[in-house]
Amino acid sequence: MKTKTVTNFLKPVFLLAFVLLSVNATAQEEETESAVEKLLSKVSLSGSIDGYYRYNFGAPNDNSVAPTTSFANQSGFALGMANVILGYEGDKVGFVADLVFGPRGEDAVFLSDGSSQIVNQLYAYWNVSEKVTLTFGNFNTFLGYEVISPTGNFNYSTSYMFSYGPFSHTGLKADFALSEKWSAMLAVMNPTDYTENNPFDTYIIGAQVGYSGDTGSAYLNFRYGNEGEPGEVGPTFQADLTTGWDVSEDFYLGVNATYLSTEPQEDGDASGFYGVALYPQYKTSEKFTLGLRGEYFGVYNNGLVDVIGLDDENDGTVFAATLTGSYDIGDLTLKPEVRLDSTSEDFFTDNDGELTKSLSSFVLGAIYKF
Repeated sequence: MKTKTVTNFLKPVFLLAFVLLSVNATAQEEETESAVEKLLSKVSLSGSIDGYYRYNFGAPNDNSVAPTTSFANQSGFALGMANVILGYEGDKVGFVADLVFGPRGEDAVFLSDGSSQIVNQLYAYWNVSEKVTLTFGNFNTFLGYEVISPTGNFNYSTSYMFSYGPFSHTGLKADFALSEKWSAMLAVMNPTDYTENNPFDTYIIGAQVGYSGDTGSAYLNFRYGNEGEPGEVGPTFQADLTTGWDVSEDFYLGVNATYLSTEPQEDGDASGFYGVALYPQYKTSEKFTLGLRGEYFGVYNNGLVDVIGLDDENDGTVFAATLTGSYDIGDLTLKPEVRLDSTSEDFFTDNDGELTKSLSSFVLGAIYKF
């Protein structure tokens, strides 16, 4: 009788304990799921893949003749890159890991060594306040109109100003929100495009003043410092203006102007380059936009080697006009374009092997972004 009474008593106790344990386990699972969901809500994954076809009119198509700008300069069907960007955006801190694979990516990180060639950007940031953000690591340049990723450019081929300006920097920068429309930035960085380390005992400084309104934005950018080994070159100064405005609902106009000068370490004249480009674009429908890039670019005192033809004083200029169509098919964008490069001195080679001042070419770019 006593045993039966104890058994009858323990049954509801065990049942209650089991229920409590089940409820506690369920609560823990819900808390774990909530924590995972909260973490995933702060993580982003994006990127793109691209490739292209390029053909010269009246010039060899064997990779020996192409505009001397970056990326889209191979003949026939060619690869761009695969780009994967992982980001984490916390309440105060976050990071970006931007990885690139393929020819375009290798050209973008050309001063990297070994496996680090896949790193396009790798930085952490801290939102010190609503008005101040600090960024530490490797980030793409703040100068210029065009960018490395083809998803950020309207034209598939790139400009001379972009190709011979900086691509990326490694260092520390501070962004300041001066007001709702005005911003500023200051940075201390390694010599340009030395993103893994600093092989020289020199640094450069960067600065930016920006304005962003309802219909467009404008940024005035600067960099200054010794970009190479002390004793070989003097300091480099670059000023760059990047701006773009929605003139109407369907018409957009972008402008980029730049000037770069490198002082000699010894006696002599400074060398460098300068340029200006207009980017008018007209949206004809929801899926198709037509745009033109007209660029005038010049080098002086042989500021760049083997870029364009030079005269007896080591000066030269080029005018490049690129007409591009952009057609969206969901997340896939097709970009057919016709490009004409015309130099002040003979530089390109025609089908007869003769030097000529001009080169015309066709490019069809395909970009998928996610």
